[in-house]
Amino acid sequence: MRRILAAAVAGVWSFLIPLSSLADAAATTDAPAAVGVGEVFEVKSSSQVPSVAIGGSVVPYRQVTLAAQLPGRVKYVAGVEGDYFKEGSLLVALDEDELLAKRAAAYAQYTAAEAQLRNAGVQYTRELWSPRTKAAPGGMGIPNLFDQMFTRPAEDFFGERDRGAERAADLYDSTTRIEQARSAMLRAASEIQAIDAKLRDTKSVAPFDGVILHKYVEEGDTVQPGQPLLDFGDVTWLQIEVDLPARLAKGLKPMLILRKAATFDDHPEPVDVRVAQIFPMADPQRHTVKVKFDIPQGVSKPGMYAKVLVPDTSQAAASAKLPVIPTSAILYRGNLPVVYVQGANGKPELRMIREGRRLPNGMTEVLSGIAEGDRVFVHPGPTLLNEVKSEPAGEDEANKED
Repeated sequence: MRRILAAAVAGVWSFLIPLSSLADAAATTDAPAAVGVGEVFEVKSSSQVPSVAIGGSVVPYRQVTLAAQLPGRVKYVAGVEGDYFKEGSLLVALDEDELLAKRAAAYAQYTAAEAQLRNAGVQYTRELWSPRTKAAPGGMGIPNLFDQMFTRPAEDFFGERDRGAERAADLYDSTTRIEQARSAMLRAASEIQAIDAKLRDTKSVAPFDGVILHKYVEEGDTVQPGQPLLDFGDVTWLQIEVDLPARLAKGLKPMLILRKAATFDDHPEPVDVRVAQIFPMADPQRHTVKVKFDIPQGVSKPGMYAKVLVPDTSQAAASAKLPVIPTSAILYRGNLPVVYVQGANGKPELRMIREGRRLPNGMTEVLSGIAEGDRVFVHPGPTLLNEVKSEPAGEDEANKED
């Protein structure tokens, strides 16, 4: 009897084990799949002064554009972009053969005027010591003697001739010739100086120590007055040039340091900047104020894009509070910052934001895109990204079934 009872119990137990396995499998199939979407953070407002991100460009501390002053042909270019030159180095030279020929002609006129001046001086000295009024007329000895003893005294006695006036006129004529010769010399010298100035204009030299930023011409090119030749700048120190609205410029002053306020595409970390210059006049078209910020050495390159977080001290901004989120919640799609927000149905939604200032406590201010009370995913991982990507496909299939 005991053997029969043991066999019956063993049969029932072997039948119950498959049933329990099937129940577990059914429970696993009916339960919803858990998605590891990470920690969720409720957006709060910041109590700090709000900042506005303004885009600008990195520019050299000093930059000039060397342009042609005369028409001509380029016969010399010192180097290429990036080459360094000391102050006074020759950068670009134009053909000067025509000007050299004109200078030689002007110098010939100068030497001729100088010879005329010397001759006029000699004639004045001769008239001073040997007047022409006392010169004897030509002829035999008796007529000359008759003229000296009878004719000239008779003319002076009757007042028909004033030899003093004649001598004064001769001296004045000699003085006039000297002045004319001196004026001719000055005119020729002025022409030489003008040509020398044009010869200097054919050469473009470095106004300070720097590098060639951009080259517009090559050797053999023909240029006209005003045509750019090259851009030259001092890149030892760089600056960020931005156009600020008037309400933001009011909160700045020279030498003010903004901590961790500048970001660059070619530099991973934000850097401190210093207000270098605030232009006194606003742009009449855009009504903005140009401001330059000094940046540390070796951070970026001229022409790169940069963003500066400028504190907004206006009354409207002071009364408003910006939302803050953990910096780890921000992802980038290209250059655009995005976050994943928990929707009403609990599913993640991709949302584009406008990033503001990064705070030392690991938080980041958000200028637009989210509001206080929203819930963002702090560490959006691969599981969350896969869930977001799979949602459009599921919706399309549901639409097809409908």
